[in-house]
Amino acid sequence: MKKRTKKSGIGLISLIAIVINSSIGAGIFGLISGIASSASPGAALIAWMICGIGILGLVLSINNLVLKKPKLNGIFVYAQEGFGPFAGFISGWGYWLSSWLSNIAFATMLMSATGFFFPVFGNGQNLPSVVAASILSWVLTVLVNRGIESASFINTFIAICKLIPIFIFITFSFILFKFNVFDSDFWSTFNSNISSGFHFGDVANQIRGCLMVIMWVFVGIEGASVMAKHAKSKRDVGLATVLGLSCLLAIYVLVSILPYGILSQAKLSQLRSPSMQYLFQRMVGKWGGTLIGLGVVISITGSWLSWTMIPAQTMSDMANEGLLPKIFGRTNKRNASTFALFSTECLFQLFLLTLLVTDKAYIFAYSLCTVATIVTYVFVAAYQIKFSLLDKELNNKRQFFYGIIAFVFQVNVIILAGIQYLLLCLIAYIPGIYCYVRARKEQGKYGFSNNEKKIATLIVFFGFVAIGLLALGFIKT
Repeated sequence: MKKRTKKSGIGLISLIAIVINSSIGAGIFGLISGIASSASPGAALIAWMICGIGILGLVLSINNLVLKKPKLNGIFVYAQEGFGPFAGFISGWGYWLSSWLSNIAFATMLMSATGFFFPVFGNGQNLPSVVAASILSWVLTVLVNRGIESASFINTFIAICKLIPIFIFITFSFILFKFNVFDSDFWSTFNSNISSGFHFGDVANQIRGCLMVIMWVFVGIEGASVMAKHAKSKRDVGLATVLGLSCLLAIYVLVSILPYGILSQAKLSQLRSPSMQYLFQRMVGKWGGTLIGLGVVISITGSWLSWTMIPAQTMSDMANEGLLPKIFGRTNKRNASTFALFSTECLFQLFLLTLLVTDKAYIFAYSLCTVATIVTYVFVAAYQIKFSLLDKELNNKRQFFYGIIAFVFQVNVIILAGIQYLLLCLIAYIPGIYCYVRARKEQGKYGFSNNEKKIATLIVFFGFVAIGLLALGFIKT
């Protein structure tokens, strides 16, 4: 009798851990003030529920596409497969934008957290902060160019450094929670002009106000779905997604809602970034701020290494797909995409100067990053809808439903909270379209199709409109 060979692959528990770890990053440490500045606890809970459903639809859609289209590598390729090369470019360029813009948010929060230990860095938006962030970014870029990779033991170490402080914070928040503080203004905000109690219009505005910060903490969730093809059982993938996302939501909700029982919403909204660090210091003393601060510094430095690789890899993949000129796909002897890496780093250095000209650099950076990511997510959801309509399998109706949920949710997030940031992102698409046209000429393919030409014209037009609105002060950074 033959022995059964044990099937290798990632098990259910590991898949759940991947879902949680791939999404928890810098955003969670600034979540408290980000939510409190816009929403009361009641409105925040509704916002989390809505976003949880929308993100679940997205992740289940990506899982489905990863399992059924395993040869498609790169999240932007779904747009190319479903809607042509120009759609692939729009999706890929948006993902590339989001990848390096997230590093601006990392820089702001890292320098602010470091300011807790070294006051010269202040709130992370002064000249010493810009210089330090610039040096660190160049160091990481050089390391990546020399072929360094994010090893599994580094990821494990980073996960421990960020999760232990978070769970300690949640534990003390439960202990110090006061229901009378939590319930004092459950539906109305501190700057609301209406009486306390539930008012639909006011609550809806509060939900809209915190959508962007909630979506920011889910940027990177697609990384978990990429691992779906390595699962021991396809049956585990969907279950791990639901359970992992449920755990993730529970962590986010506890971190953002429990503080309403510690301090009033007005005081929470005024906390310095990273707000978890400064709130925990007020709760338990200086050791609390030190603990969270160390977690932030280690977590962001590790994440920054990964997010230095991702934009260069995205550009390289786009070049290999014929969506960008071949020069962006060139690699050195260590297989690093040198031109893509250093051109992206130069853009990062220019954008880093916004830390000196805006008092809300962190919010500005993560909002731009989130909207750029949502552009990619919209194409993923649209392809899921198209693929499900063509798929002959029995569960295609369910997959179609997941795609609809993801698509409607992502589009509404942009409409309700991200139009200004979408316009700003379109400015970055103007040089991108030039690069796309160059890439097509390299392949002997000239011009756009009629529909592509219309879309490209609209992107360029609204990009210049955004430049005008920015110059006139109608769009504020």
